[in-house]
Amino acid sequence: MTLQVIGAGVGRTGTESLKLALEQLLAAPCYHMYEAFKRPSDFNVWTEAARGHYPDWNRFFAGFEAAVDAPVAAFWPELMQAYPEALILLSVRDTDGWWQSVSRTVIPLIHDQPSGPFTEMMQSLGESRWPFPYQDEADAKKWFDAHNDSVRRSVPKQRLIEWNIGDGWLPICDALGISTPDEPFPHANKVEDFENPAKD
Repeated sequence: MTLQVIGAGVGRTGTESLKLALEQLLAAPCYHMYEAFKRPSDFNVWTEAARGHYPDWNRFFAGFEAAVDAPVAAFWPELMQAYPEALILLSVRDTDGWWQSVSRTVIPLIHDQPSGPFTEMMQSLGESRWPFPYQDEADAKKWFDAHNDSVRRSVPKQRLIEWNIGDGWLPICDALGISTPDEPFPHANKVEDFENPAKD
């Protein structure tokens, strides 16, 4: 197995929905931040990567055919080189909507996490390569737009999929050269779900 799709979009741009969709389309697991919470040692791997000590990506992503969400999105340049045949999927949304979502979900999570591997990873990312200024709305929005613009400028057009959750299956299926499923695109991890995580 090797990565076929690398997500360059930041969190709260439909990345969990993408995870579910890509797993269906590729019939293989898709790496997401949730995987790191299931495999806590992954946090240390990402911390070291943020410090410039990259893992053997093939070994790290063994069993996965796609990867989306943070911290993957912070390493899209390295992963794009490591997997030269992979498509780069930039998931986007309107900047105001992104801020409204991230301020109710990701930012409280960052604040509420006790000291540990997750916190160390986030600090390392912020210090070295992904300085997300979550304390200030205006700066955070500028950071979000700058990240997306950097991906657009840097990824060859033939490898880039720019996708909004309202686009559904079609852009992804067209890029992968596969048929569009005859069912609704999955929608997961809404703000309400994030704020009320207790569920079966």
